[in-house]
Amino acid sequence: MEPGVISSLGRCCGPLLLVLGLMAGPAVAQQVTNAPGGVLRALDKTSGHTTDFEVRAGQVFRVGSLQIVMNECRYPAGNPSGNAYAALEISEIGKDGLLFSGWMIASAPAVSALEHARYDVWIIRCTTS
Repeated sequence: MEPGVISSLGRCCGPLLLVLGLMAGPAVAQQVTNAPGGVLRALDKTSGHTTDFEVRAGQVFRVGSLQIVMNECRYPAGNPSGNAYAALEISEIGKDGLLFSGWMIASAPAVSALEHARYDVWIIRCTTS
Protein backbone atom coordinates (compact mmCIF):
# COMPACT_ATOMS: atom_id res chain seq x y z
CA MET A 1 0.00 0.00 0.00
CA GLU A 2 1.10 3.54 -0.66
CA PRO A 3 1.69 5.93 2.27
CA GLY A 4 -1.25 8.13 1.22
CA VAL A 5 -3.64 5.18 1.35
CA ILE A 6 -2.50 4.18 4.85
CA SER A 7 -2.86 7.78 6.04
CA SER A 8 -6.40 8.09 4.67
CA LEU A 9 -7.38 4.75 6.26
CA GLY A 10 -6.11 6.03 9.62
CA ARG A 11 -8.20 9.22 9.34
CA CYS A 12 -11.26 7.29 8.19
CA CYS A 13 -11.15 4.25 10.46
CA GLY A 14 -8.90 5.35 13.35
CA PRO A 15 -11.73 6.61 15.62
CA LEU A 16 -13.81 3.50 14.91
CA LEU A 17 -10.89 1.22 15.80
CA LEU A 18 -10.32 3.16 19.01
CA VAL A 19 -13.97 2.78 20.06
CA LEU A 20 -13.98 -0.94 19.22
CA GLY A 21 -10.78 -1.42 21.22
CA LEU A 22 -12.27 0.32 24.26
CA MET A 23 -15.47 -1.73 24.02
CA ALA A 24 -13.47 -4.97 24.17
CA GLY A 25 -12.50 -4.20 27.77
CA PRO A 26 -9.78 -5.80 29.82
CA ALA A 27 -9.20 -9.54 29.91
CA VAL A 28 -10.53 -11.21 33.04
CA ALA A 29 -8.19 -13.59 34.85
CA GLN A 30 -9.63 -16.99 35.65
CA GLN A 31 -9.71 -17.96 39.32
CA VAL A 32 -7.75 -21.16 40.00
CA THR A 33 -7.31 -23.64 42.80
CA ASN A 34 -4.06 -25.38 43.75
CA ALA A 35 -4.37 -29.15 43.94
CA PRO A 36 -2.31 -31.46 46.15
CA GLY A 37 -1.09 -33.34 43.07
CA GLY A 38 -1.94 -34.51 39.60
CA VAL A 39 -2.04 -37.37 37.11
CA LEU A 40 0.66 -37.42 34.44
CA ARG A 41 0.92 -39.65 31.40
CA ALA A 42 4.20 -40.85 29.97
CA LEU A 43 4.66 -42.37 26.52
CA ASP A 44 7.67 -44.51 25.69
CA LYS A 45 7.98 -43.76 21.97
CA THR A 46 10.16 -46.84 21.41
CA SER A 47 7.72 -49.41 22.79
CA GLY A 48 4.49 -47.43 22.39
CA HIS A 49 3.65 -48.14 26.03
CA THR A 50 1.84 -45.43 28.02
CA THR A 51 1.77 -45.16 31.81
CA ASP A 52 -0.44 -42.95 33.96
CA PHE A 53 0.89 -42.08 37.38
CA GLU A 54 -0.30 -39.94 40.25
CA VAL A 55 2.24 -37.49 41.66
CA ARG A 56 1.93 -35.33 44.79
CA ALA A 57 3.21 -31.75 44.63
CA GLY A 58 6.92 -31.78 45.44
CA GLN A 59 7.25 -35.53 44.87
CA VAL A 60 10.01 -36.90 42.64
CA PHE A 61 8.89 -39.62 40.24
CA ARG A 62 10.94 -41.70 37.81
CA VAL A 63 9.90 -42.84 34.34
CA GLY A 64 12.64 -44.77 32.56
CA SER A 65 15.67 -42.48 32.63
CA LEU A 66 13.59 -39.38 33.41
CA GLN A 67 13.20 -37.82 36.83
CA ILE A 68 10.01 -35.73 37.13
CA VAL A 69 9.08 -33.25 39.85
CA MET A 70 5.61 -31.71 39.92
CA ASN A 71 5.87 -28.38 41.73
CA GLU A 72 2.20 -27.36 41.37
CA CYS A 73 -1.03 -28.46 39.76
CA ARG A 74 -3.84 -25.95 39.22
CA TYR A 75 -7.38 -26.15 37.87
CA PRO A 76 -10.28 -23.69 37.40
CA ALA A 77 -11.88 -22.85 40.77
CA GLY A 78 -14.99 -24.94 41.36
CA ASN A 79 -14.23 -27.21 38.39
CA PRO A 80 -11.71 -29.94 39.30
CA SER A 81 -12.35 -31.74 36.01
CA GLY A 82 -11.59 -28.52 34.10
CA ASN A 83 -8.41 -27.72 32.23
CA ALA A 84 -5.45 -28.61 34.45
CA TYR A 85 -2.01 -27.13 34.20
CA ALA A 86 1.09 -28.22 36.06
CA ALA A 87 4.51 -26.75 36.85
CA LEU A 88 7.01 -29.52 36.12
CA GLU A 89 10.76 -29.99 36.19
CA ILE A 90 12.07 -32.93 34.17
CA SER A 91 15.67 -34.07 34.07
CA GLU A 92 17.49 -37.12 32.79
CA ILE A 93 19.26 -39.28 35.36
CA GLY A 94 23.03 -39.10 34.94
CA LYS A 95 22.93 -35.89 32.88
CA ASP A 96 23.33 -32.29 34.00
CA GLY A 97 20.59 -29.70 33.62
CA LEU A 98 16.86 -29.78 33.08
CA LEU A 99 15.19 -31.12 29.94
CA PHE A 100 12.00 -29.23 30.80
CA SER A 101 11.06 -26.59 33.34
CA GLY A 102 7.72 -24.84 33.03
CA TRP A 103 3.96 -25.20 32.82
CA MET A 104 2.21 -27.96 30.85
CA ILE A 105 -1.44 -27.50 29.92
CA ALA A 106 -3.76 -30.52 29.74
CA SER A 107 -5.88 -29.17 26.88
CA ALA A 108 -2.87 -28.16 24.77
CA PRO A 109 0.12 -30.40 25.56
CA ALA A 110 2.02 -29.34 22.42
CA VAL A 111 2.06 -25.67 23.50
CA SER A 112 4.71 -26.38 26.14
CA ALA A 113 6.14 -29.83 25.58
CA LEU A 114 9.05 -31.96 26.69
CA GLU A 115 11.57 -32.37 23.86
CA HIS A 116 12.98 -35.89 24.27
CA ALA A 117 13.89 -38.57 21.76
CA ARG A 118 12.29 -41.42 23.69
CA TYR A 119 9.66 -40.05 26.07
CA ASP A 120 6.64 -37.76 25.98
CA VAL A 121 5.16 -36.58 29.28
CA TRP A 122 1.99 -34.53 29.76
CA ILE A 123 -0.52 -33.55 32.44
CA ILE A 124 -3.94 -35.29 32.40
CA ARG A 125 -5.69 -33.76 35.42
CA CYS A 126 -5.18 -32.48 38.93
CA THR A 127 -6.13 -34.58 41.95
CA THR A 128 -8.30 -33.13 44.67
CA SER A 129 -7.56 -35.51 47.55
